[in-house]
Amino acid sequence: MGSPLHFETPTALEYFATLVADDASLSVLEAAVAVAQEDLPGLDPQAVLAEVDALAERLRRRLPADAAPVQKLRLLNRYFFQELGFAGNVNNYYDRRNSYLPEVLRTRRGIPITLALLFVELAQQIGLKASGVSFPGHFLVKLHLPGGEVVIDPFDGRSLSREALEERLLPYRRRRRGAQGDDDVPLGLYLQKAEPRAVVARLLRNLKEIHRGARDWQRLLAVLDRLVVLLPDDWEERRDRALVLAELGRLEAAATDAVTYLQHRPDAHDAPGLRSLLEAWRRRGSARSR
Repeated sequence: MGSPLHFETPTALEYFATLVADDASLSVLEAAVAVAQEDLPGLDPQAVLAEVDALAERLRRRLPADAAPVQKLRLLNRYFFQELGFAGNVNNYYDRRNSYLPEVLRTRRGIPITLALLFVELAQQIGLKASGVSFPGHFLVKLHLPGGEVVIDPFDGRSLSREALEERLLPYRRRRRGAQGDDDVPLGLYLQKAEPRAVVARLLRNLKEIHRGARDWQRLLAVLDRLVVLLPDDWEERRDRALVLAELGRLEAAATDAVTYLQHRPDAHDAPGLRSLLEAWRRRGSARSR
């Protein structure tokens, strides 16, 4: 009789890598849930997805069979923001847990991107055409209705007029005024559907800034590991990971990432400084090995 088969459980990072390996099968909701695995030991992503499905099913059972899209949206808004109580976490906006979907489901508080992910999923499960929008400064939700498009702020459920959207763009346009022709970019280009990989990247980069601000190097490294897997050709993420690895004393791994960045960005503005750091890391590594 042969010995029993043994399957090793993938690490949290390995599981995330399988989810984002291919654009055609990338589930943004599942990948977003998996982002929280490193910080929430024992998390079962499938149980979280089942909880979201149950919320959608509860709403679906209430919908009249002939409900028009506008009626569905009205009922979804009431269900999501009033009955379930989802809202933006105005009191602790930069808490890392606002970026963890399991925590957002538990507390009913989040940031625009996590609230949008849940809202879009429920909308799609009741037959609405909804997508996330990577608007500057604030993630939004767009719905295609027979009468036109509706843009919603997932932080509070408000529908945004064209004038309100243009007003939100003003600070961004002012900061970028030096870019040639930026003021001529039409609003519609800022309201394009965000692709799944870009959504997950934005979620991770929110966490990246939170951890960097807190100088939480270990959590920052976990986020950068995922960004490197998600965006393998974004060499700046390799550079940033090199700097964090050095902070953690992992100089050999830091040097590997730095070399990769310099090979692909030899003329970058920060290349000379990184080369100096690389030499210093190598000297420190040599001194340790003596």
